[in-house]
Amino acid sequence: MTTDPLADTETRDLSESPVVISVEGLKKSFNIPLHRVESFKERAVHPLRKTEYRELKALDGIDFDVRQGEFFGIVGRNGSGKSTLLKILASIYRADAGQVRMAGRLAPFIELGVGFNHDLTAHDNVIMNGVMMGLSRQKAAARLDRVVEFAELEDFKELKLKNYSSGMLVRLAFSLMIQADADIMLIDEVLAVGDASFQQKCADVFNQMRDAGKTIVLVTHDMSAVESFCDRAMLIEGGHVVEAGSPRDVARAYLKLNFDAETPRQETLGFLEDGEVEDDFIPGVDIQAKLVDSWLENGEGERVTNVEIGDPLRLNLSIEALRDLNRPLFTFQINDAKHTQVTGFNQTLGVEGSDDIVREGETVTISGEIENRLTPGRYLLTCWVTRNRETSERVVQGLKLFEFVIFGMKRTPGLVEAEAELSAKVEKSDG
Repeated sequence: MTTDPLADTETRDLSESPVVISVEGLKKSFNIPLHRVESFKERAVHPLRKTEYRELKALDGIDFDVRQGEFFGIVGRNGSGKSTLLKILASIYRADAGQVRMAGRLAPFIELGVGFNHDLTAHDNVIMNGVMMGLSRQKAAARLDRVVEFAELEDFKELKLKNYSSGMLVRLAFSLMIQADADIMLIDEVLAVGDASFQQKCADVFNQMRDAGKTIVLVTHDMSAVESFCDRAMLIEGGHVVEAGSPRDVARAYLKLNFDAETPRQETLGFLEDGEVEDDFIPGVDIQAKLVDSWLENGEGERVTNVEIGDPLRLNLSIEALRDLNRPLFTFQINDAKHTQVTGFNQTLGVEGSDDIVREGETVTISGEIENRLTPGRYLLTCWVTRNRETSERVVQGLKLFEFVIFGMKRTPGLVEAEAELSAKVEKSDG
């Protein structure tokens, strides 16, 4: 979806609008078999074997309200329960406990293209799906021209869908969806359809729906869409609501949850193991230091593997000297996933009264904050240890510290964000 992630959704006060969706204490569980009988032979050999199950709590006490005219977003990682929630709202699943109250005519769009008959033409499918959505045959036929025109498929409406490309199918499905005359629309992962120009048309339609006061519940992984369209949003994890409120706060919580749960990939960027020497950099160099520990931490002092864009990089590391390091220099480099050096900085011992020597067996600890101007992405921090920075024959050893992720919605051209104080003015032409 072509949207501007930096643009805030216009604040709308819908607190006085009536509640049209009310969900209280919603619970839904599934029994997952621990083993399956794959053939008649297995059943014959083990006729008395009982199938054992484990309980999966997809939803475990969900509560929320949606008001009339509200664009409400539901986000969550895969397996969090958001699609199960949408299917209960659409009456596809029955809840185990809790209640759902809904006021108004509902149009669920759980997946684009569901219900299409690929042996029928677009013309016949449009009419059939219109009838399935509650329209009369006459009203469905009357909307045919608008559907195919928006989908840009006027020349292909008598072509069977089995001869359509995937892009043509999603354009037709989306076009049919927006023609539904419903009070409440439930939409699941349908924003990124078609090419760039058609995505912009879809964005325009959602803006029009929002401005027209349609009540829309949107399930998506697209945080820019949440910020662009939604009035409120909620984040589901493990069948529970873990964040609800402004779209920006929910989007930030979603991104943080994703990256907090992610294990840093090892050997992604092909750098050195701890204590190893890159032979093609300094041939025959002696090992002089060993990495003891290194990490980033958040403002509460907890170890993290990801940092939100703009937050400082709070670095901690300990390096053990395997031989005397006289006036050592520690050079840090931050490289991106393409091995491009993005930025770097130097550090010396710099302790007043110190003899500027790290004796063999001693450990040097480096900690502090680094200004973070990195754009979202994955990075690797390395440290190059120079045994004596003041000699002409410098002995340098590289240590891989750790990989980390910068996350956030802000988009900045390039690899880092630059500060600039500029002015612009228009001068009138003499002519």
